[in-house]
Amino acid sequence: MVRMARLRDVAAVVRSKNAGPFRLTLDILFKDVDTYTRVKARRAITPELIARLYGVRPDQITDFVEFDPGLAIKATFPRPVSSGTIGDTDVYGAQQHAPLLDILIPMDDDP
Repeated sequence: MVRMARLRDVAAVVRSKNAGPFRLTLDILFKDVDTYTRVKARRAITPELIARLYGVRPDQITDFVEFDPGLAIKATFPRPVSSGTIGDTDVYGAQQHAPLLDILIPMDDDP
């Protein structure tokens, strides 16, 4: 059985923020090279997963970057409501990272 850990326990930073008034960016920065490499190799975080968690189509993930020098994964997609308009509950987009926190990450070395 593969040992799993929640993303909140293996990432140094999990955050969201606006990428302009119409898009949201998610940033995940890992604590160490081994964990980042494991997540990347296992494809534990993908554009398809982000789309499912945020209720958007996979083709709406406009950017998905695995940034090796920063041990980071970044995804960007359209906000459901433009920042600051009627119905917006998070003008800065800073409270949208919660769906990422419980992503399960395989922690064993075997694929």
